[in-house]
Amino acid sequence: MKSLLVTLLLGTATAAFAADEITLKQIVTGLNQPTTITHAGDLRLFITQQPGRIAILQMGATSVEPTPFLDLSSLVVCCGEQGLLGLAFHPHYAQNGFFYVDYTRKSDGATVIARYSVSATDPNRADPSSAQILLTIPQPFSNHNGGQLQFGPDGYLYIGMGDGGSGGDPGNPAQDLTQLLGKILRIDVDSGTTYGIPPSNPFLGHSNARNEIWAYGVRNPWRFSFDRQTGDLWIADVGQDNFEEVNFQPATSIGGENYGWRRMEGTHCYNPSTNCQDSSMTLPITEYDHGSGRCSITGGYRYRGSKWSKLQGTYLYADWCSGTIWGVTQSNGAWVPRVVAQTSLHVTTFGEDVNGELYLADNSTGRLYSISEPDTNPPHHRRAASH
Repeated sequence: MKSLLVTLLLGTATAAFAADEITLKQIVTGLNQPTTITHAGDLRLFITQQPGRIAILQMGATSVEPTPFLDLSSLVVCCGEQGLLGLAFHPHYAQNGFFYVDYTRKSDGATVIARYSVSATDPNRADPSSAQILLTIPQPFSNHNGGQLQFGPDGYLYIGMGDGGSGGDPGNPAQDLTQLLGKILRIDVDSGTTYGIPPSNPFLGHSNARNEIWAYGVRNPWRFSFDRQTGDLWIADVGQDNFEEVNFQPATSIGGENYGWRRMEGTHCYNPSTNCQDSSMTLPITEYDHGSGRCSITGGYRYRGSKWSKLQGTYLYADWCSGTIWGVTQSNGAWVPRVVAQTSLHVTTFGEDVNGELYLADNSTGRLYSISEPDTNPPHHRRAASH
């Protein structure tokens, strides 16, 4: 591994490795196992912490607000792969004050999707009494809970559900359309008593399939995101023993994709061990194996900010064990991945602010970093210390 260069400028730490394509600038420390970084349509960042609290970081601040935006720790079972795992703000949050959380329930480990409202008197506080539970999904095991929430460009809420846990997907729910486990779900939070089914959902009206399903055959889609420019959907799916994958769903998709698990792990047969692939499956655009200490993918975003021209159009993702960060871009119709940084971080989440600038968080140290391009002409008064 290349030597870590820590540059100190005006008391702010910036981390990069020699010849890396990105630089990570430390913004905040002291977070408690961050799992989501997002925004509410303004300059604030909202950070979910696995034990159950949502923190607010004001633009330009070097620490989060002392009082959490919302504290759900009394409801949440943590930790391992359980906890407060997802957060999404309604597209019309400025008007209605609604936001949505995904957590595992303390009583039984079930996944809960709930809506809350911002306080009527304080924009930096939520109303803890405003909870409306939209969906509860039993979890047979404690791992593979998914947890990602994202509103798509269509205004519908997308929910990432893991396969229910254990190992090897016992019972094969990821391929079972009568179950919500192992799926990407899509619901309409603006209709129905708690939610409605979008009329274009691919399995609407099917008696042998849950109408909420948008796509299936995922193991643990630990972070998916929409390209803010094109509307394409990127799904990073954690593998079993050997391969991690990135799935790409174009904005023109009508849903219903089968991403293969458990029949396939990446582009390789899993169960059955041979003759696993058929025409119903959509293969990942890229994968990586578990060599060199790699173990678990964390999906990111396709960069669409305005500050960094070389990163434009690059989708970023990371490996939790090795700290490797990749970028993938399309060239002559093929998706081509490259290592953009080699770090010592345990990256659990990426995030995007209102302007499309990107961030990531280290679960082990509780640090939040902004992502930028390296400074190729550093001022002479900076000093570097090698570790």
